[in-house]
Amino acid sequence: MWRATVLSLFPELFPGPLDASVLGRARAEGAWALNTVRIRDFSDNPYGSVDDTPAGGGAGMVMRADILAKALDSVPREGRPVVYLSPRGTPLTQPRVRALAAGPGLVALCGRFEGVDERLIEARGIEEISIGDFVLAGGEIAAMALIEACVRLLPGVLGSASSLREESFEAGLLEYPQYTRPRVFEGREIPGVLMSGDHAKIAAWRREKAEETTRARRPDLWKRYCENGPIRRGENKDADP
Repeated sequence: MWRATVLSLFPELFPGPLDASVLGRARAEGAWALNTVRIRDFSDNPYGSVDDTPAGGGAGMVMRADILAKALDSVPREGRPVVYLSPRGTPLTQPRVRALAAGPGLVALCGRFEGVDERLIEARGIEEISIGDFVLAGGEIAAMALIEACVRLLPGVLGSASSLREESFEAGLLEYPQYTRPRVFEGREIPGVLMSGDHAKIAAWRREKAEETTRARRPDLWKRYCENGPIRRGENKDADP
């Protein structure tokens, strides 16, 4: 069973959206498990504080290494990597998500304030991951995003393996446009090729549109795609940490 353990100052935020729809059903059926650890339970003072002022001065507070270490060491690792959700981390990619989903699970550390003492990251070999170039109040939402990205790849969670093969990033491209009924919406028709029944032409059209969309919206992905070619399933063109 794939297991996620989340260390947070606010464990009551979980499972949140992770308990909805197919993810919640998969959890209820035992496809994956979620546990939380309340970091304040490991505080060494009656106020339950876990932070202190930054060494060298500066704004904000920093989460203490000794308290976080006690919280982290209380969790059985079971071969799972420890991930710290941080805006300075390595950008999360679909290949990294696939690698995490293929393993036994993960342990997610959710920071708050100005972050965590660097010595904890070094001492426990923690991997830093960023879900984007922006800053949140804490790592909980980022942890939910990472866990959802992994869980949806677990066998049987989504039901259709083909839907996973054809979504964004799976071939190094963004996904092609999607359409459904009605055939005409406010004067806009579904492209005729999609109604033709010619599967070869449909596949060629979808590839063309995926390339157009990627070239226009994500020049970084387009450049890599042109240099490396399509990513075949199971092949990782990104260097996983």
